[in-house]
Amino acid sequence: MDRFRSLQAFVHVVEAAGFAAAARRLGSTRSSINKAVIALEDQLGVQLLNRTTRKVSVTPSGDAYYKRAKAILQELADADRMVADSDEVPRGTLRLNAPLSFGTLHLGKALSDFLTEFQDLRLELSLSDRFVDPLEDGFDATIRIGALNAAPSLVDHPITEVRRFLVVSPEFLSRLGPVTAPEQLKTLPCLHYGSIGEGHSWRLQNGADEVTVQVNGVMCANNGETLLEAAVCGLGIAMLPTFIVGPALQSGALVRVLPDYSPPLLHLMLLYPPSRHVSPKIRHLLAFLYDRFGDRPPWDLVE
Repeated sequence: MDRFRSLQAFVHVVEAAGFAAAARRLGSTRSSINKAVIALEDQLGVQLLNRTTRKVSVTPSGDAYYKRAKAILQELADADRMVADSDEVPRGTLRLNAPLSFGTLHLGKALSDFLTEFQDLRLELSLSDRFVDPLEDGFDATIRIGALNAAPSLVDHPITEVRRFLVVSPEFLSRLGPVTAPEQLKTLPCLHYGSIGEGHSWRLQNGADEVTVQVNGVMCANNGETLLEAAVCGLGIAMLPTFIVGPALQSGALVRVLPDYSPPLLHLMLLYPPSRHVSPKIRHLLAFLYDRFGDRPPWDLVE
């Protein structure tokens, strides 16, 4: 019989003045509580309780043992709380992966503030636009921008929505005229993420309607900031998230085209391996990201 369980049963029987009441407190049965106390008495070779059909009372030896046992259980509970409380403070090394453009434009400053708040924590940050599975690559978590539930083996927490717009320079419009229909993207110069050799399709939604256009790619890149610079220079129409293009829209360096047509929403999210006990590092990081980016962030104030 487990010694801790026997001590716990005995203390509750004394305090509740009965086996049935002690069983209700512990969410157990009367017989199992009785067996636990009997096992404790057998181990000690001492009778701790007087039992009659009407009541249970503690013996003198049992009373002395009760006081020591209660103190021991209280010290153990205090020790458990101490460990749990200390574990709430994030410490050690946080290994984090994040997308390149979001990392350089927004996450770097945010994580500096995070480390200022939690000075027992060290950060190892890797920026990459390829998908990184924290289980396989040894990261505590990864920050991704994409569709929800894209990685069923991981827990994903959405932080905020990521909107994308079709944008172009005012000079481009003055030179080539207005863009009024998605079909024009088949012939107008477009800047896209990916490979020119493969071509690229843009999926656009207008309410319940959806259209997919094979765009005329004149330049591609695997980095959104590069596409932003090309769009500002008037090289073509780009599809970019507001966390990259927001300041250019706010300043007028770029303008939206086809505003009634929007690419599907994406999400900024934190992904990490499933676990019964999420580490303080992840819990505090998640709370921090919600606080920093959860409401409509500054880069998205473009309308």
